[in-house]
Amino acid sequence: MTTKKPETSTRAARLSHEERHRQLLRIARRMIGEEGTDELTLARLAERAGVSKPVAYDHFRRRIDLLLELYRWIDTEKVDAFRERMESSQLGSRETVEKLALAYIACASDVTGEFHAVGAALAGTPERASVFADLLENSVRMFIAVLGPHVAVAPSELERRCRAFVASGECLAADVVIGRSTCADATATFAAIIAGGTGFKGSHPQTATKPRKQKP
Repeated sequence: MTTKKPETSTRAARLSHEERHRQLLRIARRMIGEEGTDELTLARLAERAGVSKPVAYDHFRRRIDLLLELYRWIDTEKVDAFRERMESSQLGSRETVEKLALAYIACASDVTGEFHAVGAALAGTPERASVFADLLENSVRMFIAVLGPHVAVAPSELERRCRAFVASGECLAADVVIGRSTCADATATFAAIIAGGTGFKGSHPQTATKPRKQKP
């Protein structure tokens, strides 16, 4: 295994605790992209960051704490970026539904990249279940922010509908992952569910593939 040079000078630049924390997360994410999660340890992270091991352990007590924070950070970054793009795009209701459905199914069914790698490393741990529930809550808030300007219902009702949308999206994305549905079909169905649940017109599923034949 080739040891990479520290990404900072031997005498690491003096950073605030928050700045150092963000730096360590960025380097850890880069390490996962380059080498996978198996090679990510706090000792190796300290080496890549050009800091002592106690510094890394001061920010993350255990390796799993680092993985959990990465899991939250990567998801939050993607959700926030999408919400900001949607809020600034000034799309109509139909276009909003279609883009929301496409982005959610594509993201939730993606089995590549750092987010999936970290999730796989956390599989089976009790901590992952708790964090995943928080991430779903973050998705609900994103749906509320994106759909809110287009829906004339009480906030409590909008929240209930958005929870139902997220649950449906997760189920459809799971079908894509196991090959039960194509991404195009799942996206079209999800758009129809959102359109039906919000009263929007014009977003209907357009089957992209022929129905699968049922086995006798």
